[in-house]
Amino acid sequence: MGTTVFERHPASASSIAAMLGGSALSPFWTDDAPGPERPALAGSHRADLVIVGGGYSGLWTAIMAKERDPGLSVTVLEARRVGWAASGRNGGFCEASLTHGRENGESRWPEEIDELDRLGMENLDQIGETVARYGMDVDWQRTGALAVAVEPHQVEWLGEDALDAEATRALVNSPTYLGGALSEDDTALVHPAKLARELARVAEDLGVQIFEASPVTSLEDGPLVRTRDGVVRAGKVALATNVFPSLLKRNSLMTVPVYDYSLMTEPLTDAQLAQIGWEGRQGVADMANQFHYYRLTADNRLLFGGYDAIYHAGGRVRAKYQDRRESYEKLASHLLTTFPQLDGIRATHRWAGAIDTSTRFCAFWGTARGGDVAYSLGFTGLGVGATRFGANVMLDLLAGEETERTRLRMVRERPLPFPPEPLASLGINATRWSLDRADHREGRRNLLLRGLDAVGLGFDS
Repeated sequence: MGTTVFERHPASASSIAAMLGGSALSPFWTDDAPGPERPALAGSHRADLVIVGGGYSGLWTAIMAKERDPGLSVTVLEARRVGWAASGRNGGFCEASLTHGRENGESRWPEEIDELDRLGMENLDQIGETVARYGMDVDWQRTGALAVAVEPHQVEWLGEDALDAEATRALVNSPTYLGGALSEDDTALVHPAKLARELARVAEDLGVQIFEASPVTSLEDGPLVRTRDGVVRAGKVALATNVFPSLLKRNSLMTVPVYDYSLMTEPLTDAQLAQIGWEGRQGVADMANQFHYYRLTADNRLLFGGYDAIYHAGGRVRAKYQDRRESYEKLASHLLTTFPQLDGIRATHRWAGAIDTSTRFCAFWGTARGGDVAYSLGFTGLGVGATRFGANVMLDLLAGEETERTRLRMVRERPLPFPPEPLASLGINATRWSLDRADHREGRRNLLLRGLDAVGLGFDS
């Protein structure tokens, strides 16, 4: 079996240790932009719409519900703090795709992929318009994205409009690049925690009530939403619980938590920036199955994440899973392989977050309790932009409206569930091993991956 460029040119143990030494085990974004604390729900309340979850999905739902009907009473219930989970831990890539890339969508819904791409681009445009309309301080930059080939077999995956190695390195100077594909308008970069904070601000300005430290303990007929210290009688309920256990039994096996890891460096100096170029500030991702994503922040820090995607037996979300030294050391080495010019740079933060992975690798929707409850789940790491589209779908479903969104087969169909444990652990980890093996075998997929492809469960990042 072959090696990858990251194994052929690893960083030294001393460089890795120097980079990670002193880094805080904490998301940079939420440390950089903490939001205000809000009270917990207590006592009995009523609301036309109750939203469970104070991340992007729930906050977009709240804002657009009020924009549709300013007289609607809307309450958001968040178990911890607004944006503390995936919404404050992601890479800040706000992408147009609703389907985790065109190939994934085309393989599942070929007859509507063009419409899905159009709706995704419209959704991204509308996010930018919302940011401007409400004066949202979120470090929004419509930079586009650069996909890079770092192994010879990946070059042919770039397509007809591919850049050669020289042209790619003129955009971002890495010795690992063998080619690239630039998309100029389908990706924006954003500060994740600022986006969550500003969505909450806008929602409250529109009259939405947000309660923090209010984990929902049950969803009862009525519908009635109970927390530890309070209860809300709702007209309608939108579930935006992401990776956390569903309040609906039917969704208990529909997603699994997969942990993703990230590093954030200290700000790059002018000399370091000159060495790597990157004047266009595009978001970058390589084309391996186990891929890296990276970008510059507004103050020229380098975020570097991805590669390891770790599923822990039992499918639970646990704080202890965030501290995985092996993953951080691997990321540090891969960063320095990508940019050897940055040897000596230090990481200020390291963190992990759980991704709500579904078997189709993009979101799904549905209703329950006679149409009084709607849900949106399974964004599989691509929710920064797609959660707004998903929020619109939930509102359409709760209103009983037929729209161009609800007519989509993608929206009407549910993915296959994951098997229960221990089969889930066996299957997920066997698939992860196979994807890693494919990266070491010039992209050739083994029998397991080909079988998953054949039944519509394959994943090609």
